[in-house]
Amino acid sequence: MATIVLAHGAWSAAWAWKKMRPLFRAAGHEFFSPTYTGLGERAHLAHQDIDLSTHVQDVTAVLEFEDLRDVTLLGHSYGGMVATGVADKAGARIARVVYIDAFAPRAGESLFDLVGPKAEANMRAGATKDGNGWKLPINPMPTDTAPEDLAWASPRRRPQPIKTFEQKLRLESKAPPPPRHYIYAKRNGPGDVFRQFGERARNEPGWKYYEMDCSHNPHIT
Repeated sequence: MATIVLAHGAWSAAWAWKKMRPLFRAAGHEFFSPTYTGLGERAHLAHQDIDLSTHVQDVTAVLEFEDLRDVTLLGHSYGGMVATGVADKAGARIARVVYIDAFAPRAGESLFDLVGPKAEANMRAGATKDGNGWKLPINPMPTDTAPEDLAWASPRRRPQPIKTFEQKLRLESKAPPPPRHYIYAKRNGPGDVFRQFGERARNEPGWKYYEMDCSHNPHIT
């Protein structure tokens, strides 16, 4: 049995992993899926000062208060930013980090640094137009998402606080990171921002690399 802790993606929350819960349970795993401050069922707590460190602390606190050890930490999409920070703060509790089509930052990088200036400018423009300057409008889901899944997921997605994408990741631990695994989604299509991290995992020591024949949200599709 594994103890699995989730760092979910942007605009999302624990609810998005509903389909995975019975699968983990049937396999004998214990699954913790904390929702970040300001999203999902915690959307009523949203404010303009929520940043990446807030979400890192959300997940780290679950490890500490539940006294979880030998954890398999999953980071999906933006959750790779969060998982990297959690592994730095609570590395002694973590057995491995699994990045699922996720950002895999180095120290000093923000998500905006990793998506590039064009994507950053588009998102900032959206926040200015529709999000009072600090709420990033909801990103479209992959085109192969089934209509019934769109109908389920779309009303539950919430704007992302912009500082979570602006803040550069601070890494302070001197210990080596836990073993890292990267699962790359092969159906992301043109403009795929995640290929760069798959290539890093293929070529850098300390990683194992895998591919899935899926688009960006395999937990849904």
